[in-house]
Amino acid sequence: MTQAVLCGYYGMGNGGDEALLASLLQMLPSHITPLVLSGNPEQTRDRYQVAAINRKDPVAVVQALRQSQAFIWGGGSLIQDATSAWSPLYYIGLMQLAQRLGLTTIAWAQGIGPLQRSQTRWLARQTFANCTAISVRDSGSAALLSDWGIPFTLSPDPVWAMDSQPVEKLWDLPAPRVAVNLRSHPKLTPAHITHLTQALIDFQKATQTCILLVPFQKSQDLAIAEAIQPQLPGVSKILMLEDPMQLKGVFRGVEMAIAMRLHGLIMAAAEECRCFALSYDPKVSRLMNDLSIPGWELDQIPQNPNTICQIWLNHYANGEALSPDQIRFLIDRALIHQAVLHNTLS
Repeated sequence: MTQAVLCGYYGMGNGGDEALLASLLQMLPSHITPLVLSGNPEQTRDRYQVAAINRKDPVAVVQALRQSQAFIWGGGSLIQDATSAWSPLYYIGLMQLAQRLGLTTIAWAQGIGPLQRSQTRWLARQTFANCTAISVRDSGSAALLSDWGIPFTLSPDPVWAMDSQPVEKLWDLPAPRVAVNLRSHPKLTPAHITHLTQALIDFQKATQTCILLVPFQKSQDLAIAEAIQPQLPGVSKILMLEDPMQLKGVFRGVEMAIAMRLHGLIMAAAEECRCFALSYDPKVSRLMNDLSIPGWELDQIPQNPNTICQIWLNHYANGEALSPDQIRFLIDRALIHQAVLHNTLS
């Protein structure tokens, strides 16, 4: 058996990153024994039935690397310095240590950037150049590696291919249902939240839909959901789900999703749900462009709630979900990430 250290933003309460971990575990070859670096090792062990250690315990992490044969950056926007200057240095440091120790190193399903600092960009370029294999999930990351002359494989985010599970009692809630996911962000101003909330109130009155507020990360999403729900005139529910496969399963019973988070949109689209995006990040904007998902950048949200509501009503009535053939194509393409793992770790 081969032991592989899996490194990502795991055990940090973020549904999207948990979905990436679930996808990676689903795609790993059967002869690989995973060891996950986690912010909550006990939860990770219980949820996925895998070995896990504290990602911030340097002695345990170095020991794990010395005892392993492979190291995998497991998906997501790990190498970006827009939210933190230190975060990419943590991931780059571990990858470089794994490379010096002679491990097979895979940068898997990466969304690279933004890289605003010249030092981070230089370190990232050196580190990616020394990886055994690289797969990326978007055209922007592919373009960056192409500029650097580093070989890679491009395919859609692996969460397209992640299994979903039904959510208990979801079907007891009245249909039709609309899911909403908002997260805190400096550009999502209090005025925006006020306008979006009023638009949701008007939308629910017009459609008689059940509104499902779906936080993906408790620390960033739950407070907004809790502020909105009491103002909604009809049936609504906050669904705080920690199992990523159940999180994806929510959208199986939903007519339309209004979402900020990348994986909220991917999960919804994969379950044949009409999507409307509110983009806070280039990765969301790229997905909107690639799949022709309607929506706004945060600074383009209309100031008139009635305008917002009318656009949502039009999409609810006339918008189209991805076709089963489009979804199957994206799932098949996402499984290329699995092929990268099997080919590199065979």
